[in-house]
Amino acid sequence: MLISGGAFAAAPAASTDEDGATAEQQHHMGMSAALGAYPMTREASGTAWQPDSSVHGGVHIEAGEWMVMSHARLNAVYDRQQGPRGDDKTFAAGMVMSEATRVLASEDVVRIRAMLSPDPLMGASGYPLLLATGETANGRDPLIDHQHPHNLVMELSGSFSHPLGSEDNVYLYAGLPGEPACGPPAFMHRLSILDSPEAPISHHWLDSTHITNGVVTVGYVHSIFKLEASRFHGREPDQYRYRIEPGPLDSTAARFSWNPAQTLALQVSWARQISPEQLAPREDETRSSASAIYTEPLGANRYWSTTAAYGYRHGSSGPRLWAYLIESAVKPTDLWTIFARFERETNNELTDFGGQPSPLYVVAKASVGAIHDWRISEHLQVGLGALYAFNFLPSSLTPLYGHDPAGMMAFARLKVE
Repeated sequence: MLISGGAFAAAPAASTDEDGATAEQQHHMGMSAALGAYPMTREASGTAWQPDSSVHGGVHIEAGEWMVMSHARLNAVYDRQQGPRGDDKTFAAGMVMSEATRVLASEDVVRIRAMLSPDPLMGASGYPLLLATGETANGRDPLIDHQHPHNLVMELSGSFSHPLGSEDNVYLYAGLPGEPACGPPAFMHRLSILDSPEAPISHHWLDSTHITNGVVTVGYVHSIFKLEASRFHGREPDQYRYRIEPGPLDSTAARFSWNPAQTLALQVSWARQISPEQLAPREDETRSSASAIYTEPLGANRYWSTTAAYGYRHGSSGPRLWAYLIESAVKPTDLWTIFARFERETNNELTDFGGQPSPLYVVAKASVGAIHDWRISEHLQVGLGALYAFNFLPSSLTPLYGHDPAGMMAFARLKVE
């Protein structure tokens, strides 16, 4: 049995190549991926891609013919949102993930992945987050100005890939839960913002399908290109966060991904989602997205990563809704990370007057924060961080929210990787 650390693990001072990648990053870029003949650093959440230059964190264990990779990020957060619709709360959030990969004699690759979250411990109403909307805490009323918790089981999936040549692969991915071929990598997996404990308010425009109660994806990879399609269960998870509730594969998604350089990942995607919302069961939705992720290595365990994304939603009735974000994180040293995000969207769920349709509002949010880690052992770090958020609202919402209320979070983090 051999145990090794990921790119986040402690290592002696590493030399860099002409592109700025460290020897450790080059090592992981050379390791085989599960879905194709490309570096494993390209793989993000579900079957989504990120730049090859991404930092790959994890504890790797060779167990016979299997390579097992595990990591954990657990946050204890104090959250305070200002204004008449604000609140405060202390909660736990994060994820624990493990995956096992095996290369067969035929060069086929099998991968099994499991991901769990402590989010249900915070309660069905989640945590206060001004301008966040989507889903329900009781099956009757919409969640407004709260971010819903994720399910205890975020992913249980398996994949099988088969090479067609030196640069070509086909693959099958299935999950219950799992993530269809829709949108950029989920926000808690994006290097540009994964250090922030705050969910984006544009989550339901860009990556809310990352926990789907049933999905099957088939894909074709040629070198730096990937084309994939999914059938998945369209209904989003309900308020019972400890359950896995499978349903029919009634919805469709497709995504085209292109990594034109080691530092860049591009995608466009489309989905037709059947009855996604529990409170509007007869409302289907069409959504599309486009995103670009740029990650520049800055040396040993240091990087700069930025994501720009646009999402569009259109239900069977109602207005067409759009959102965009740009987020960035820089890790100037091994132990400091600074992160920021700006997002703007059209939202028709911010008011609920006895079931009457909400007006359409254009709102925006900017947040900035930082975290400092202390290394306890080779694979264990603890950190302390904070963030401050600015909310920008039209004057018509001032009676409900006050004048541009702010939000803030302080958090402690345990990281194993």
